[in-house]
Amino acid sequence: MVNFTPPQVAVPDTAPDDPRLGLLLGRKVGDHTAPKVAIIGFPSDEGVRTNGGRVGAAKAPDAIRHAFYRLTPDAEHADAFRDVVEHTRDGGNLAISGRVEQDQELLGDVVGGFLSQNVLPIIIGGGHETAYGHFLGYVKADQEIAILNWDAHTDVRELKEGKAHSGSPFRQALLHPSQKCRHYRVAGLLPYAVSRSHLDFIAKHGGQYDWKDALSRERIDEIYRSFSSPVMASFDLDAVDQSYAPGVSAPAVNGLSADLWLYAAYRAGKCPSVKSLDLVELNPQFDRDNQTARLAALTLWFFLKGLSER
Repeated sequence: MVNFTPPQVAVPDTAPDDPRLGLLLGRKVGDHTAPKVAIIGFPSDEGVRTNGGRVGAAKAPDAIRHAFYRLTPDAEHADAFRDVVEHTRDGGNLAISGRVEQDQELLGDVVGGFLSQNVLPIIIGGGHETAYGHFLGYVKADQEIAILNWDAHTDVRELKEGKAHSGSPFRQALLHPSQKCRHYRVAGLLPYAVSRSHLDFIAKHGGQYDWKDALSRERIDEIYRSFSSPVMASFDLDAVDQSYAPGVSAPAVNGLSADLWLYAAYRAGKCPSVKSLDLVELNPQFDRDNQTARLAALTLWFFLKGLSER
């Protein structure tokens, strides 16, 4: 039995002519109507602790919701955007144990169930250990997947004393005996934050990588067009320059602009190959005036905008 805790976020009280997302979420989902999209909170950052990062990401799911619920539907394409939101159910936060591997298995059970029902899961972490639990959903649903990771780091580190952590999820996915991860691509890498041996590991397993300075809107379009098989998208906020995203586990100097980051999220939503998304590494403890939480909320907003245009 998988247990969830409800979000500890108040739904905004707004006028009927000015609805906010928190009031619209799930309105068209009922006992006999399945959601098209499901939001799952994964409040874990024990993997960040194991990896030597700044802990605090466990508080991120509700911090993201607090900002997300207050956004309005897309004013340019209100009807299509609103329809997606009204078919999106926020299931709350997975009740975790604090044991990374066990919690990842639980997340995999939930994600796998949604995938088997053709429901698109959005997982809000949490540290980047979230992504391995996300991947396990495809294993449990018996579906092959390509992984696209927007990140300043490769996150293919070896386990630490046999323990999974926030820097190891994609090594674990690539080496999983199921071989469900058919391809791995990471975009947004910073050369001062990446080991050559990790790039060699990616190349050895047929993966690809893109440096931050090579990214543009056109390159982002090309990346999404390169996928023909189902894609699991992972968005690590530490890819974004710390002037836009100070509240993360590992801040990035000279990282991505907010504009390119949000465009990547929009294109993920619009790309028919993308079947799920996780958003990770917000650390509210180190945020500045909720700046990073609002960027995270906009990341979800732009993803849903793209989804509404499929």
